[in-house]
Amino acid sequence: MASVSASRWILFLGAAMVVAIVVDSLVPAAWQVRTGLHWLIEHFLAYFAVTFLLCLAWHRPVVVAGLLAGLAALLEASQGLTSDRVPDLATAFCGAAGVVVGALLADLAVGVRPLARPEKM
Repeated sequence: MASVSASRWILFLGAAMVVAIVVDSLVPAAWQVRTGLHWLIEHFLAYFAVTFLLCLAWHRPVVVAGLLAGLAALLEASQGLTSDRVPDLATAFCGAAGVVVGALLADLAVGVRPLARPEKM
């Protein structure tokens, strides 16, 4: 029962991070939250973190990665519709790279978890 509750909290945190990424991608440039790192690194780390969390909560890394890579491309393209932002292909690739690495590492982490011991006969 505890693992179901933990998965729901992880899923909630991941969903909140997705909302934060969407909002930060579409607000005016002056309102953006920046870490001080290069924006390509910020994109990689943000998408890596959210992908890793969502893959831990929902054990479908290929589906999660596909959805988030599509989101990264869509958000980057939609910045062309804003008045003070421009879409950047390198930034979209960095977001997609974060998604792929996050999904692979989460899949590895889930795969190496100790399995339950089978009952003795």
